[in-house]
Amino acid sequence: MDDYIARKEHEEFCRRMEAENKRLEDENNRQNKRIGIIEEKLEELIDLSTSIKSMTTEIKTMTKEIEKMGKRLETLEGRDGATWRTAVSHVVTAVVGAVICYIFAQIGM
Repeated sequence: MDDYIARKEHEEFCRRMEAENKRLEDENNRQNKRIGIIEEKLEELIDLSTSIKSMTTEIKTMTKEIEKMGKRLETLEGRDGATWRTAVSHVVTAVVGAVICYIFAQIGM
């Protein structure tokens, strides 16, 4: 009879095991919820990372286009400046020529 346990002891053991199993099940459920939340956040981070990579590529492309536009703008501004300088040069030459003609006319030449 020493190897046998009493019915009361067996029932107490069963009750404790059921309580422990319930606690473990609750803990598993909590951990599964936390893992689910972490997986969702990880997917959001992956999406964000992909978006950042895409934006980086677009920004590089835009930077190259802006550099091209800057060079074109410098060229266009240089043309306008050269045209203006040429026009001013012609006007000054005409005015100087007119003054010289006037002087020669006054001298009688």
